[in-house]
Parts: sequence; structure tokens; C-alpha cells
Amino acid sequence: MVDDHLQAVYDAVLHGELEGARDHVRQSLAAGTPAVSLLKGGLIAAMSEVGRLFEAGEYYVPEMLVAARAMKGGLEILRPLLIDSDVRPVGKVVIGTVAGDLHDIGKNLVAMLLEGAGFEVYDLGVDVSPQKFVEAVEQHRPEIVAMSALLTTTMAQMETTLDALRRAEVLENARVMVGGAPLNQAFADKIGADGYAPDASQAATLARHLVAGES
Repeated sequence: MVDDHLQAVYDAVLHGELEGARDHVRQSLAAGTPAVSLLKGGLIAAMSEVGRLFEAGEYYVPEMLVAARAMKGGLEILRPLLIDSDVRPVGKVVIGTVAGDLHDIGKNLVAMLLEGAGFEVYDLGVDVSPQKFVEAVEQHRPEIVAMSALLTTTMAQMETTLDALRRAEVLENARVMVGGAPLNQAFADKIGADGYAPDASQAATLARHLVAGES
């Protein structure tokens, strides 16, 4: 049954089974399950549950990472079909670790969870200069710009980057969110960011709220 296939995709992502997620996505498509149903009812629904379990203290970063990897495996198969079906993403995100900072584990997890939440993600990598952020925002016109920093010495680059984005006047339709171990809400408020998330799960939730126009 189609519902059984969809449940199998959901369960594979929830339990971090990469090959299982790929196999069940293929089987579901062969059984006639629409790609958009697999995206929303399988991949996105499973990652929403992963986020809930993380916030409840039942899942930790390793479980989130393997679940996100399984989700990406399924999404790679679905993406061409979704494009052909003209399924629009929730929004576009440009994400990167700011200049001088080479840490990427947290940023990578946020990027994967954003994809799992239905966003189209442009990951600029690490040590991203303010100019590179500006160029990426000009090119992709995202709804969200996400900046990460793990070092207290690179936090100042967030304000520098935000100033560069404002000077370039590319934030008319974009909201800026920041995150990383040394940050807090007071810092986000100080530099004028639109939002702050203390972890990857809350970052995905925050991005959805910002795109919806919620604070």
C-alpha cells in the first residue's frame, strides 16, 4: 500500500537509515506515491519529529546528523521530480560560517535541517567573507541569510557582514538569523539580526517563522 511505503520512508529517516531511506523512496515512487507526498509526509514530517525529539532531550546531535543524512539521501532522489512538478521550496537560504572561522559541524547540521524543513539551501562553506555573502544574496535573492560562528574572536564578523549586506542594499526581502556556541539573544539584538537560534533544531523553526513573517 502507498501509506505503508510512506511510513517506511518516515521511519528510515527517523532512525537515520540512509540506504533504507533511498530504497523506500524508490519503492514508494514505483508504487505510485507522488514525489510531493514523499517530501512532505515522509522526509519533512520525519525531520520535524527529529527536531521535537532533540528539543525533548530524547535525541542528541549524532542522532540528528544521521537522520539529516538519511533525509538528504531521499531528497537527492526526489529533487529532479520535484523540479519537474514545479514544487516550490518553502524559501531560499544562504548560509555560511563567517570570515576567520573554519568550524562547520553546526552550520552543516543547520543546513541539513533547513533542507529537511523544505528550504532550498545555498551553503557557502566556512571562512566566508562579507563580500561573498553579499554576492550570494545578490545572486540567489534568499528569504533567509544565516550566519554561524563558533569562536568569540569571529563574532564581530557577523556585525561586519551584516553592515556590508545593508550597505549593498540586498536585504530588502531577506531576514538575517545568527547562531553558534558563543552567541546569545542579546548579541543578536545588538547587531540588529532578525533572529537567533541556540541550536540547529530551533534554527529550522526560526527560519519557518521568519519566512512566515512571524517574530
